[in-house]
Order: sequence, then C-alpha cells, then structure tokens
Amino acid sequence: MVKLVYWMRSGYFCILYKGAGLGRSFERPSAESVANRQFSNIPSPPLWVVNNMASSKASFHPQTYHNFLVLDFEATCEKQLIHPQEIIEFPILKLHGRTMEIESIFHTYVQPVVHPMLTPFCTELTGIEQSMVDGKPTLPEVLQMVDDWMRENGLLDPKVNSIFVTCGDWDLKTMLPGQCQYLGLPVPDYFKKWINLKKAYSFAMGNYPANGLPFMIKGLNLQHIGKLHSGIDDCKNIASILTELARRGFTFKQTGSTY
Repeated sequence: MVKLVYWMRSGYFCILYKGAGLGRSFERPSAESVANRQFSNIPSPPLWVVNNMASSKASFHPQTYHNFLVLDFEATCEKQLIHPQEIIEFPILKLHGRTMEIESIFHTYVQPVVHPMLTPFCTELTGIEQSMVDGKPTLPEVLQMVDDWMRENGLLDPKVNSIFVTCGDWDLKTMLPGQCQYLGLPVPDYFKKWINLKKAYSFAMGNYPANGLPFMIKGLNLQHIGKLHSGIDDCKNIASILTELARRGFTFKQTGSTY
C-alpha cells in the first residue's frame, strides 16, 4: 500500500511513498493550488519500484545490518578541478536489511553558494540544470533535513544498526567532509562509516569494477536504470546491485570510515 507522507521545511517539501520506495521533491505550492489539488491523480510507481517490490519477496542471505542507506552525491564540477566542490544533489534510499525492499527515500537538490552558477559541463554530466538548484536548501539546511528524516525513520535509535552504501569512497571520505570543513560544519557520526560497493563487488565476484556502476551492472546481468551521474538514478542502480549480491549470498561488511 502506498502511503503519502508530507514533510515540510524551509519553504520546501518532500513526498515520500513509504513501502513503495518512491520519492519526489517539489517547490512549496500556493495556498490556492493546495486547496484545488486533486489527490486522485497520484501516478503509479515506475517499473524500477515494482521490480524492487517483487524482489523483496525473494529469500536473501541474512545480513548484519537492519538497514542499508544508499547514497550518491552529485557536485559542482568543471573540466578542470574547481575548489571547493559543492554538493548539488543529495539522495538516500533506505533499504530493509532483510528484504532489501526500498522503504523510504530522501531526495533534494542543493543550492551551491561559492559557485552558484552551474557550468555547462556540470549540467551535461549530471543532467542537473540551473533551475533545479536555484532556491533550493543550502547544505547546512539539507543536513538538518536529513537528520529529521533519519529520526522519523527510526534510524537514530541506537538499537538500529544501519550503514551507508556508496559507489566508491569519494562521497563520504572526501566530498561531504571537505565541504563541511570549508563551511565549518560538523559531520554527523552516521556519515563516518560506509560500505564501498566497488569493494563489496570485488570481494563477491573476484574482480574490481574499474569503471564503477556500468561494470557491475554488466557483470551481474542487470538493466541500467536512468541516467549515469544522476544522483537518484545512480542510487537506484546501486540498490539493484546491492540486492543482487545479497540474493547471491554475499554478506556485506563495512569497508570505510573517517573515525
């Protein structure tokens, strides 16, 4: 059953389709549009959600984590390295550790402040246009939003064992700590340990995925979802790889830490 959860903060709200694994972000509507909205036209979940729900009925090898939190940042970029890079897309998928079902999604675009204008190279690579980041929350606001989402999903309970999953070490070893250091912000402890999916794949399959997601998707005979370097689409593909490795009997363990 699809359940709508409205979550508002700082002129922004998310719709989280809990249990179905579908999330969308919108600008805050006017009072008139809210009054006139017809909720009978809610779209059906897309195919990738349906497939994930079907896979949740399969039998998976027992894992040591209650939840896997799939994360994939997109950041400001140019052909030459720019400093500082700033996160412009911040997606997280919450997967149940036993069923591998996507239970909740956090997703927002982020307003860069040091380099507020996206470069043509960045837009071409990520598919993120200037209008998609203009007026969105800045990173300090987003970190508070993430903390609220974590709390609402029971992920801050010390009895709940959750871990982030990324495609590489860059997201949580380099990007987030680097931007937080630049802004003088503390990094929440839950971002300080993670599973590098590339390493997990190499342990499970015996070869290292040099070019990341495309290599792993091909190696597992999976279908690529969406656009490469779209943060939310990359998260969907990471979740598919994670689920397939679990189905094949692999037990995931922490691979990275900044403690």
